[in-house]
Amino acid sequence: MPVVASYVYRDGQRVRAAPLTAEGLALEAGEFVWVGLVDPTDEEFDVLVQRFKLHPLAVEDALAAHQMPKVEVYGRELFVVARTAARIDERINYGETHIFVGPDHVISIRHGSSRTHDSLRAQLEASPDELRRGPDFVLHGILDFIVDAYTPIVDESEDSVLEMEQKTLDAFLSRAEIRRLFTLRRELLKFRRILGPMEEVARRLQSLDLPCIDVDVRPYFRDVSDHVQRVNSRLGGLNDILSSVFEVANLLEQQRQGVITRKLASWAAILAVPTAIAGIYGMNFEFMPELHWRYGYLAALALMGAVCTALFVTFKKTKWL
Repeated sequence: MPVVASYVYRDGQRVRAAPLTAEGLALEAGEFVWVGLVDPTDEEFDVLVQRFKLHPLAVEDALAAHQMPKVEVYGRELFVVARTAARIDERINYGETHIFVGPDHVISIRHGSSRTHDSLRAQLEASPDELRRGPDFVLHGILDFIVDAYTPIVDESEDSVLEMEQKTLDAFLSRAEIRRLFTLRRELLKFRRILGPMEEVARRLQSLDLPCIDVDVRPYFRDVSDHVQRVNSRLGGLNDILSSVFEVANLLEQQRQGVITRKLASWAAILAVPTAIAGIYGMNFEFMPELHWRYGYLAALALMGAVCTALFVTFKKTKWL
């Protein structure tokens, strides 16, 4: 069975391991068990369902995964879904953690997340005065652990956005860089869609009278909510910067095209002068001004050169060339 850890706690201290059997999960007064699982199957999870009378709808959601963050109440038990996130290269990979919280148990189930709870468990066990509060404090610890992982994602995304902003100002973006901008914006928008429900989960745990959540533990969930709000606010700022990068890149591209158009128009005007003069004198009419003049050829060339030079100087002064 994919059991990461299963231990019984009393008065904030780990007292024994808890094998997933009827005898191993037997608890005395004042004890609770914290079981951590990874991608369990229906059969593997059945022993916990039978022992703690988990609600079938919550069990179905926990095994199927693909849930948005939420809090549901089933009698005296809470079912909480949280979304984990990790940035790999330019993309954000998501996972889920489903948490059953009862008066004497916490069952956490991870789907698609490689970030284990070992360090979290060690941190909580190092603070027995806090862990003594019971399963609701463990729930806070898990949510806080998940939300803490959001900050590095924002930090790395911020570095990428600022890098792209500087590149936009220094030079024109290549097709690959523009594709990277679109990818980054899409990933940040998807991330923000996760943060809204996560903030609502923390707000409900903080403000509502829910089973298994003591009044003195509720303020701890406010910290989780504030953390999610800060991350969401920073993401909003990054999206604004990305929008400005797109606008600046578009303006610079339009400016570049305008410069090219002016240069082409300038050279077309310069080349039009000798073309026009040569075209007129190449019509082979018998009666044309200066047609039989000895210096007519040189005069035509001189006129072409003078007009072309004058146009070139004029375009240079107006910065069209």
